[in-house]
Amino acid sequence: MSNQTNFYRERAAEARGRADDTQLSNVKESHIRSATAWEMLATRSEKSDRLREAEIERKAEMPAQVSY
Repeated sequence: MSNQTNFYRERAAEARGRADDTQLSNVKESHIRSATAWEMLATRSEKSDRLREAEIERKAEMPAQVSY
């Protein structure tokens, strides 16, 4: 997992914590929406990480090309 993904996960956890700490329903909803958005970013980042790793593996398996 990349640092970026970790950052997104930490922000989501922070937003969920703030939602749990507040008594105001509109503020709670705002923090929950924020946590959801951070989780979506983390999910997208994880997908990018997997695709990047797959591309690195694919390129590593390719035979070396000699240019003249």
